[in-house]
Amino acid sequence: MNQKALKKLEFDKIIHILTNHAASSGAKEMCQNLQPFLSLAQIEQVQMETSDALRRIYRKGSLSFGGIRDVRGSMKRLEIGGVLGMGELLQIMSLLETAHKVKQYGQRESDEESKDSLDESFELLEPITSLANEIRRCIISEEEMADDASSALSHIRRSMRQMNDKVHSTLNSMVNGSVRTYLQDAVITMRDGRYCLPVKAEYRGQVPGMIHDQSSTGSTLFIEPMAVVKLNNDFKELLLKEQQEIEKVLAELSEKAAGYMELISDDYRLLVNLDFIFAKAMLAKEMKATRPIFNTEGRIHIKDGRHPLLDPKKVVPINIWLGKDFDLLIVTGPNTGGKTVSLKTVGLFTLMGQSGLHIPAFDRSELAVFDNVFADIGDEQSIEQSLSTFSSHMSNIVSILKEMTLNSLVLFDELGAGTDPTEGAALAISILDHLHKQGIRSMATTHYSELKIYALSTDGVENACCEFDVESLRPTYRLLIGIPGKSNAFAISSKLGLPDFLIEDAKKQINAQDENFEDVIADLEQSRVTMEKEQADIARYKEEIRKLRNALQKKQDRIDERTEKIINDANEKANAILREAKEYADETMKNFHKFGKAGISAKEMEAERARLREKIKSTETGIKTQPAKPKKKVKAEKLNIGDRVRVLSLNLEGTVSTLPNAKGDLFVQMGILRSQVNIKDLEFIGEAEQLQKTASTSGSGKIKMSKSASVSTEINLIGMTVDEAMAHLDKYLDDAYLAHVPSVRIVHGKGTGALRNAVHQHLKRSKYVKTYRLGTFGEGDAGVTIAEFK
Repeated sequence: MNQKALKKLEFDKIIHILTNHAASSGAKEMCQNLQPFLSLAQIEQVQMETSDALRRIYRKGSLSFGGIRDVRGSMKRLEIGGVLGMGELLQIMSLLETAHKVKQYGQRESDEESKDSLDESFELLEPITSLANEIRRCIISEEEMADDASSALSHIRRSMRQMNDKVHSTLNSMVNGSVRTYLQDAVITMRDGRYCLPVKAEYRGQVPGMIHDQSSTGSTLFIEPMAVVKLNNDFKELLLKEQQEIEKVLAELSEKAAGYMELISDDYRLLVNLDFIFAKAMLAKEMKATRPIFNTEGRIHIKDGRHPLLDPKKVVPINIWLGKDFDLLIVTGPNTGGKTVSLKTVGLFTLMGQSGLHIPAFDRSELAVFDNVFADIGDEQSIEQSLSTFSSHMSNIVSILKEMTLNSLVLFDELGAGTDPTEGAALAISILDHLHKQGIRSMATTHYSELKIYALSTDGVENACCEFDVESLRPTYRLLIGIPGKSNAFAISSKLGLPDFLIEDAKKQINAQDENFEDVIADLEQSRVTMEKEQADIARYKEEIRKLRNALQKKQDRIDERTEKIINDANEKANAILREAKEYADETMKNFHKFGKAGISAKEMEAERARLREKIKSTETGIKTQPAKPKKKVKAEKLNIGDRVRVLSLNLEGTVSTLPNAKGDLFVQMGILRSQVNIKDLEFIGEAEQLQKTASTSGSGKIKMSKSASVSTEINLIGMTVDEAMAHLDKYLDDAYLAHVPSVRIVHGKGTGALRNAVHQHLKRSKYVKTYRLGTFGEGDAGVTIAEFK
């Protein structure tokens, strides 16, 4: 891959950000050495690894690799039979403990969880828990070994503590006794690993012992008193024994580690690779990036792509496609309008994608696999090489033309700039046409109108522009493919205050053909803005219609559910009445049979009882299986909106809301219930006008009030369990609401408050309860709740 292009497209800055996400030195090194892959199979593999790691991060959270230590040097020493120090053994322990945590993280939570490309790496990790635990038990830090690392070491250190206590006891008695006046300070110090006293030089003869050191001024001598010489010698011997025992423990631990050299090396390699993969996933998460789809046909389709190095809060997403209908894209527009950013976005996304990194774009964006990416971007004039801007660009272009292949991506920024505009435009057209004829995927930015005309007149070449808002004199940074850019020089100059006569004079310098071309571009731009506005309005209307449709469907579902509940409740109630009537009739007949009456034989009474039972049974069966037949059939052509009808299946009266369709289905309003029924299920009651005339003289008012009159304004729940009370309350609220009762009184008592809380929760969930409150003085206080309906 062309290293100059990597630098120009700022791929190195992406690598720097990626490196910061890696924890181990090995993974950081892998990040720094990352290069784009050229094989589609390799690209798909590394992209899948990044996707699988990102999926795990979203599902389980991030994974820490901070405990990875580079143990390759230690493994080489073990290979030749060396003994590792405490620091090296602690590094091995840290590596193994990290392997244990990572392996646990990688375990699937259930057998149903699908496998991914990282499962094998997680499964191959061997934490070697026994070795890690043994190192942790024996070694406290890089400079300290635990007392219980071995029984001998524990015995030695116990003896050392006892010897130390003896030395201090002896010296303390001297400091606080006869030699106190000979000391410079009443302290015990250590020189060369032996305990001493700071004696004044003039009293050196008064404190017999060995001189180990003196102060810089010579006024103080550090003397080891003869009374502790032997104790110090014994202490020194114990120090040597301690060191020997430490070395023995280290040798044993090194020998154990040597038995797992291959596994430890594999753990290090696997952990570093996983650290590298998860660093790519963390970068994708930070950039809100997605996995691109790769192809080998040279197609690029970036959806809402955001340059990863720009402020994500300010960057404007762009849509770019190339390689399907056209292989050359020419981008025009004003300076600082986003042309170069668009160019770099295409190149950088290609490099990132082929390196296994996700790209900050909408899901399922497409990228092509290129064997090389070339970019001529920026000012490369060189004083040392006596190269001007044009010369440096042309040198780079010559190099690109020599090295490019049919499967290369070529990017030009301001092609042909830096020289005479006429000659520069001619050169630019010649170079781009050369690439176009070979089918090489190319993208170029320019200010030359000649290139716009070339794109308009050549098949397989497309114009694009970066949108500019003339009113605010600011670019919008949106890339518009299919529309050539307009320079807007006159409009910008006028906005900035350039006199009109100068602008008019400048317009005269432009020939008619160029002026007409700019006018066509302006008309195209105006038409595009209008179309986009209309499309936005259409999209908004569609969204509103969708929301209304969903709301209507939810409302219909609620009505259907309510209807079904009412029917079920009615059937249950009817069955209960029939059963009760049957039992009552049986009991009555039995009484007749038991007590008898004058002139009626037992046989006749039994026959009468059987006849009555059969009649009730047939009535019950008829209610369950035989639909009621209308007394007065309804004809569709005579039915009008507002007519009163009875819905036989529900045994409810209602008003016709809509006329029947071809199937005979229509909507009927029954109180608060609006349901779709078939015309065959209706019984005609009267026309709207007729009902209005007879309402005052007929008894229909009494019929309408029958339900209201039968529903009490109070329900008593005292003595019921919570479940029983809620069932009664739910049914009572339905009846009271349908009867248009404005408010009800619910008696639940005080007690523990459980029933009251359950009643309040039920009222809170009820859709037709407006407000509820506890009773006041005279209404029942806290033992009563008053509920008002909507």
